[in-house]
Parts: sequence; structure tokens; C-alpha cells
Amino acid sequence: MGETEQRPTAGSRLGAQENAGISTLEHGQKPPMTPPGKLVSIKIQMLDDTQETFDIPQRAPGKVLHDAVCNHLNLVEGDYFGLEFPDHKKMMVWLDLLKPVMKQIRRPKHVVVKFVVKFFPPDHAQLQEELTRYLFALQVKQDLAQGRLTCNDTSTALLLSHIVQSEIGDFDETIDREHLAKNKYIPHQEALEDKIMEFHRNHMGQTPAESDFQLLEIARRLEMYGIRLHPAKDREGTKINLAVANTGILVFQGHTKINAFNWAKVRKLSFKRKRFLIKLRPDVNSSFQDTLEFLMASRDFCKSFWKICVEHHAFFRLFEEPKPKPKPVLFSRGSSFRFSGRTQKQVLDYVKEGGHKKVQFERKHSKIHSIRSLTAQPSEQHTEVPKQSARAYGDNNDAAAVQSCRQGKELKASTEDTGQHKSPSLKKSPKEGRKVDGAVVSTVEEEEEPAKDRMQQNRPQSQQPSTAGSLTGSPHLSELSINSQGGPSVANMTLSPNLSPDAKQSSPLVSPLLNDPSCIRADDEEEVKRKRFPTEKAYFMAKEVATTERTYLKDLEVITSWFQSAVSKEDCMPETLKNLIFSNFEPLHKFHTGFLKEIEQRLVLWEGRSNAQIKGDYQRIGDVMLKNIQSMKQLTVHLRKHNEILMELENGIKNSRKLETFCRDFELQKVCYLPLNTFLLRPLHRLMHYKQIMERLCKHYPPSHIDFRDSRAALAEISEMVAQLHGNMIKMENFQKLHELKKDLIGMDNLVIPGREFIRLGSLSKLSGKGLQQRMFFLFNDILLYTSRGLTASNQFKVHGHLPLYGMTMEESEEEWGVPHCLTLRGQHQSIVVAASTRAEMDKWTEDIQMAIDLAEKSSGPAPELLASSPPDNKDPLSVSDCSSLPAGLISDQRPVSISYVCWYRMQSLSFYDILQSNENQLSGNLLRKFKNSNGWQKLWVVFTNFCMFFYKSHQDNHPLASLPLLGYSLTLPSESENIHKDYVFKLHFKSHVYYFRAESEYTFERWMEVIRSATSSASRPRALSHKEPHAY
Repeated sequence: MGETEQRPTAGSRLGAQENAGISTLEHGQKPPMTPPGKLVSIKIQMLDDTQETFDIPQRAPGKVLHDAVCNHLNLVEGDYFGLEFPDHKKMMVWLDLLKPVMKQIRRPKHVVVKFVVKFFPPDHAQLQEELTRYLFALQVKQDLAQGRLTCNDTSTALLLSHIVQSEIGDFDETIDREHLAKNKYIPHQEALEDKIMEFHRNHMGQTPAESDFQLLEIARRLEMYGIRLHPAKDREGTKINLAVANTGILVFQGHTKINAFNWAKVRKLSFKRKRFLIKLRPDVNSSFQDTLEFLMASRDFCKSFWKICVEHHAFFRLFEEPKPKPKPVLFSRGSSFRFSGRTQKQVLDYVKEGGHKKVQFERKHSKIHSIRSLTAQPSEQHTEVPKQSARAYGDNNDAAAVQSCRQGKELKASTEDTGQHKSPSLKKSPKEGRKVDGAVVSTVEEEEEPAKDRMQQNRPQSQQPSTAGSLTGSPHLSELSINSQGGPSVANMTLSPNLSPDAKQSSPLVSPLLNDPSCIRADDEEEVKRKRFPTEKAYFMAKEVATTERTYLKDLEVITSWFQSAVSKEDCMPETLKNLIFSNFEPLHKFHTGFLKEIEQRLVLWEGRSNAQIKGDYQRIGDVMLKNIQSMKQLTVHLRKHNEILMELENGIKNSRKLETFCRDFELQKVCYLPLNTFLLRPLHRLMHYKQIMERLCKHYPPSHIDFRDSRAALAEISEMVAQLHGNMIKMENFQKLHELKKDLIGMDNLVIPGREFIRLGSLSKLSGKGLQQRMFFLFNDILLYTSRGLTASNQFKVHGHLPLYGMTMEESEEEWGVPHCLTLRGQHQSIVVAASTRAEMDKWTEDIQMAIDLAEKSSGPAPELLASSPPDNKDPLSVSDCSSLPAGLISDQRPVSISYVCWYRMQSLSFYDILQSNENQLSGNLLRKFKNSNGWQKLWVVFTNFCMFFYKSHQDNHPLASLPLLGYSLTLPSESENIHKDYVFKLHFKSHVYYFRAESEYTFERWMEVIRSATSSASRPRALSHKEPHAY
């Protein structure tokens, strides 16, 4: 017999590097030794019921076989899965990854090993990969067929309707009946067929990936989800079943759960012959004995269940893989078994760091082609999962094993790999010299926020704004999104951080869109230009006025041009509201257009492009500022109207569904790179910018300077205007933030009420029966909300519960719960335990929660009925209407990624004081940008606002090409070892992502450092809001 032909995997046919799956080794470690020798064939049954054969060395440990299967599937999150097989007593056991395979499977020719889900997480949203969720969905389908996942008829029909949607697409009665007749998902399916089709009718437009997501959301609420029953008896001899889950050990009578022992309550697990022992932590409120004893069928059954419990506890509760115990010198007591592999936390961290590459995969039973990223168009090439024998190791077994395990950590993509198979929608411009990285298979990562048109379908851009549809987003933040500049020749695309900057290739910002010949890249040319211009500090202050004024004018045009043009085409806004908005913004736009021209003319004279520089008459800016600030005071009547504008617009949106839809669609346009309400508050923010610049100018000038007197007079004038409007601005900022959060939350319809003040939002871990779970917390002056990431593609958060602050107490409880940075919050009716990621985060929350409690004690607080729409804690009843009304298919109301979403993924928090500071710390200007391994510097127009850097080709562009949220980033100076031999360079880095930016002068360098530092680190702050001055509106 000849050797089985080696055929490529699905990933390799797409041009992807081989993925080693999810290696459990740290960087630099070697895998278990796999001595060369005779190869043994092991048959593996996959979750789609296909069988694959893997050849491994005879003495290879179980981990080699597990990694080979994950590598064959290009599976990144492989640690959730395991291999099970019948032992010599026909008992199903899990393959031990540390022991040799042949010592566990004695007769491999007669044994079929099953690749199945081993660890079921509490929330399937923790599964970052579409392929992983697909495999979990197959497991649910298998459990339904085998009768392991039991539920009522309604839930069963709803589950099957999502399976049918993922396999045949949208509802068609004839096709549905034929499909259900050919495919028997459960015994006695005929009785449920009408109900299945009734539910299937509601899933129109739902993609296979979304169907998997909905299927798992329903399944995880069922009592038997992920449960494998192990027969046992209690001390009285009553027949029961034991099971283990992510929360702890469960006790069933039949299929009904009668008891549960959470991991936090379990002190020790052990077994003695047939007896399984659970030693509990002492609890005065508990009626249980200190040690519980259960009798199982045999010692082997007992030991097998004990091993499963040990593995579940380690996977879900530990931060890292437990270290092996030292071998005893003489005698050994007990089992040496330990959990081997990554814990769930390590898997989540690995995927979030982007140490992998995403490729296409084939759904065996689905007629709908799917790829891992929901944001990309499907490839033309149809790929199939190979059905051949997959040889895990060739002649050089050790080298292959090392390469297999390292690739999971060090996988890098190349331009050629990602560019071989184009989507039908991609057209290459004849002027482009190369393909854009990641343009074919879009990947979605955590690190950087995409610009708006990643969420929109590619359409030719007209002169006036047009509302584009949006594609359903993945639950992650993408690395960078590059957008076409006013032409249909390049499709919208999302780029992975793996494609740059570590690999020597084009990075996301170094693309044909940004590598335009007009971009100045030569260092020598930049040096010559710098020497030609003035070098005094006052000149760069004046230049800052000009650069920020350009951005401010563009922001005004969003309202006066783009928004007004869109409103005129739609009959959705009352005439009174139109007049109120545009009659107050048009005078501002007209005034600042003339103001910018004056500043630019002064800079031309200052730079010496006329003989006026010799006389020194124009080397100042104070006189221009004084003249225009005095004229600006006449516009105060318009600035005072912003309060009314904001409230009337929100009232109009509340009362008109058509206006609400219109405003939501407008926010999806490229030009609206911030929430619409933020643009309405821009004129108030701009006053503070003028004040800051004049304060720096007066501090810089000596009293004898020719420009000092005008500058000081201008400062006095602008300070007076700010003082008059500052209180109103804070109220409007709070009002705007409440409405922005209302869009982010599901289950809290009455968030905006008189007297409510926003204080802080951020990610904390909440201790529950399922262990520590990430939750998003929102703190107000009267209530604390905690939420989880919802199921919608618009990145919303679902409210799980709330705690009124009136009567609340707070205490540190690290010692009580054994969790670092832990707080216990005790309300009048409920208590919760939360943990922060760092001591600094805990201190911020402690300070703000205590402040909020004090505010609540001094006020009467909102009436109880105001919170009626918020669901009670941990009460998520399964209902057909809830599940079927979730968005499906192409979603036209896809909102931009919000600050709340960034805080969730970066594990950060943000206070209202931080937001007020960010309004003052806005900056615009040209910067040179460089990646870690790129050559040369690229000139970009950069706008910093709202804790984010927006990148433009030039200041004349109407919308950004890409964006980079800075929350969680570190701001430092490059070290000597980085070989950045340039002046005025600062470095931004987050995990493996490194960016260098270079300013033109010492002053601009210091200014960029100052404003970016305000976004990357939160300083200690005074109480931003006083209970004596509530935000009434």
C-alpha cells in the first residue's frame, strides 16, 4: 500500500500560513518531546460527523494529537475542545494531553476518537472566533440529536429553527418541508415541524454566523447545556447524577437540578475507591455538612469524574496553567494528575492580543458560504474541508512539533498570502502599485477602532452626503480601517494588526490610499522646510490656532452643510427645529470662515513670504485674537441657544420615529465621525480652546513684549465669555452623555431623567455563582448599573441589574473572597462583589462610588417607578419574542464603536471629569508617523478628540481614513535601542502594537504629549459635579 496523498487544508489553499491551533506553550518553550519512530494512525470523528486520520509518532503525548487536530481545522481557540474515546471497559474518557497516546488507546485501529467540546463557557460571547462558535453550534446540534440537551418543545423548535436558518438560509415553506423531511435533528421531529417553520419565518436575512450566535444564546440558558451526567448515589442510597460545569459541581435527580456547589464554596475534591468527596468551606448559614460523600459505580468511574472536576476548576478559575508538583523521593501519595493546557483567561488574552491569523472555513451542512469575519465579502473560490488523512508530522518529527507549536504564537501574514483570492467587489485601481493588506479576507481584532465607512457598504461618493447601509460587525474592535478617498475603485476593508507593524510589509496606514506622491516622506525635505520657517514658540502657538480652527470649521460644516443638506431632502424635521438649528449655526460658520482667513494671512506674513517680516510688525497674533474675540461676543446670543437646540432635537427624536431613524442614519456617514450631539456642542468647546491658547501666550510673553498687551486683553475677553457659558456647557455635556449612553444600553429606557448625573463608566469583574465575570458598570449620582455585552451588532450593552445608591455601603473584601482589588457593595435589597483589574482602577471606583453615595444621601433620589424598565439581576427568561426580535442580516442602524465599547475591551474606566478634560484637550496638525519595522516617515493630518486620533490625508478631507482609540495605550519616548534618531518623537504602544509620531517643533511635541497623556492616563480629579447644582433640563 502506498502512502496516503497529502492534500492541503482549507487554510493553506487560501494562501494562509499553517496555524498551529492554540498552543499551550509560552513563547520560547519547547513542546513535549516526540521521538522519531514508527507512525501510528488515529481516526478522529469531527463534530460534523466526518472522520479524519492523523499519523503521529508512536510515543507522542496526547497534546501532539490534540494540536494536530486544531492545526488541521485552523482552530485558534482549541482549548475549549477535547478528545474522548472508549477505554478497555467501554467507558468514555478524555484523552490525557501529558500521557503518551498509545498508553491510553491500546488498540487504535479499532477505536474512533471523538473531537468534541469539553469546556462550555458561561457566556458564548467569550468565544472570539466564528469557527469556534460554529463548532459549539454543531455540538448543540449533536446533543439535541442524542437527547443529552433536554428542553421543552418551544425551546427545541426555536433551537432547530436557527439550525435550519444556518443550513438553508431564509424561510421558504417548500424548501423547509423538504429539508426537515430529509434531516432528522431529534427523535419524533414531525410533531414540531410546523413550530420550527413558524420560528424560521422570523429569521429572514440572518447569516449562518448570526444563527450560531442566537443558537448558543438560547442553549446557554437551558439547564442541561453542556452537562454530562455521571450516575451516583448519596449517603442514603438515593440514585442521583453528578455533573460539572463552569460554575462548579451540580447534583441532578433525573434531569432536574436539585443542588449546586460553586467553586468558591469548595475547599477540596478527592476520591477514595468508589467514594467521591467534596469538602466545603465552613459557612454558618449553610445546613450542609463539612464533607459530602457520593458513591459511584466503580473506582474508575470515580477517578474519571474527579479528573474532569479538576480540569474544569483549573480552566475556569485559574489565571494560568498549574505547575507540576515535584516528584517524591521515596513514596507518592495520591494522584499526580494535573490540568494541562491554557486556562480560559490565557485563551482570551491570546486571542485579544492578535497572535493568530483568521482564514476562511467551510460549513459542511450549510448552503451559504461563510468566512470568519462578518464584515468581509465572501471569496469567489469555494473551499471544502479536506476528507483525507492529515499527516501531523513528517520525517523530522521534533522540528515539525516545534514549528507547529510556535506558529500559534508567532504567525505573521504576508501581502501575497492575503491577496491571492479577491472578493468580487474588490477592484484594483490602475494607479496602485500593490494590493492592500487584508483586503480580501477582512479580519476583526481588538486593538483599534475602525473609521466609519468600515461599517458601511462601498458606494460611490457624491458631492452631498448619502446614507449608506452597514454590515454586521464582529464583537471585536478592529485594528485599523482604511477607506477610499472619494472614489469607488477601492472597497472598504479592515486590516489586522498581524499584518503590521512587526512584519516587513505595508502597514494599515501605509497603503495605496496613504502612499500618495503628494505625501511628503523624505526626511531631508522636511528638515529644509523646518529651517525655512520661524522657530519662536509664539509662532507655533499661532499655528496651533490655525490648525485647530481648520478642524473646528470642518466640524461646523457637518451641521451647516452635510446635515442641512440631508435634512432638506427628507421631510422628517419640523420647520421650527430646522430654523432653530441652522439659524444659530450659520452665523458661527460665516464668522469663523473669516477668522481662519485672517489667521492664515498673518502666518504667511510671519513666515516671511513678504517683506513685512523684516519690520517685525506681523510677528504676533494677540491683535488678531483680540479683534475677533471682541467680535465673537456679539455671537453669544447664538451660543446660548445651544442648550435649547440640544433639548429640542432630543425631544423631536423622542416623539418622531422618522426623525430618530434619520439622525441615526446620518451618524453612519463617513463625515459624521463623532456622535451628532457632539458637533452641536463644538462651539462651546472652542471657547475653552481659545482661552487655553491665550493663557499659554500670556505666560510666554514678557510684559515688555509688543504683543503682551493685546494678548492679555484678549484673554480677559475670552475668560469672561467662558465664565458666562461654562455652567451651561457642563449641564449640556451631562445631558449629551446620558443620551449617548441611552443608545449604548438595552433594558434601560428611562435613563435620561431630571437630576441624574453621569459619574463614571468602565469594566469590572463581578463575582457570581459562575465565578468572576466581566461586566460593564455605569455609575450615576443615584444608581449603579451593571451590564454585559449584548447580542446586537451595534455594540450595545444589556442591563443585568441595578443598585440604588441611597443607603448603600462599601467595603474592601480582598481577604474575604481571595480576589485582588475586590469591593463589596451592599445595597438595601442586594449586595454584589466586584473586582478591578488594578489597584489604581479600584481607587478611582472607590472614590467615585463614595462620592455618589454621599450625593444620594443628600438628595431624595428618584422615585422607584423610574427604574421599572431595568430587569432584575440574573433574570433572563427565555421568550420567543426576545430571541426573534434581535437584529439579523444587514443592519442599517449600525452605530460607530462607542467609548463604552472601547472601555469594555481595553478593561478601562472613564469619568465625567475625564470627558470634560478631553473637551479642552483637543488638537490638530500634521504629524509624521512610523511603524516599528517600517522605513521612512509618512506625513498625515491628525485630529485628536474624544480620546481618539483620527488620521486624514490632508486637512481638506471631509472624513478620516482611519482612527486609533487611545484608552489603554502607553505614551513614552523611544529608547536608544529603537534607533529612532530624530527629534521630537513620541511613542504609543499597547501590547504588541507600537507607533512612532514625530512633531515639527519642541512646542508642538510638548502639546501632543500633553493632550495624548490626558487620554492615556486619568489624573486624580476634584469632584466634578456638586450636589448643590444638579443638571436640570
